[in-house]
Amino acid sequence: MPENANNSAELKVRSEKRDGAVLIIPAGEIDLTSSPTLRVELKRVQADKPARLVIDLSAVPYMDSAGVATLVEAMQAARKSSTKLVLCGMQDKVRSIFEISRLDTVFTIVHDQNAAMGN
Repeated sequence: MPENANNSAELKVRSEKRDGAVLIIPAGEIDLTSSPTLRVELKRVQADKPARLVIDLSAVPYMDSAGVATLVEAMQAARKSSTKLVLCGMQDKVRSIFEISRLDTVFTIVHDQNAAMGN
């Protein structure tokens, strides 16, 4: 882990409703320690079965397998409730994890929030 590993639990997750969609904006590293924070917020907003759920990862510099697993769970829940789940704003380091694991073929991944809202 990098030198700021002690800050990994400092994940902040903001959510807002916009144009009929729910936007989730995590900020910080998503790892084994912090992924439960994201999981709780995702479950909370998915309980209302939004038509579209956008997860903006632009403020996430690092994600490990626990973070990826959290997003896979969210995608499975979205499919069950007919919610369109879109990931956007991935930094290169995070995007490479999705490409290596071939999850970029499973998730809808777009460049930014504007593209995510219109997909």
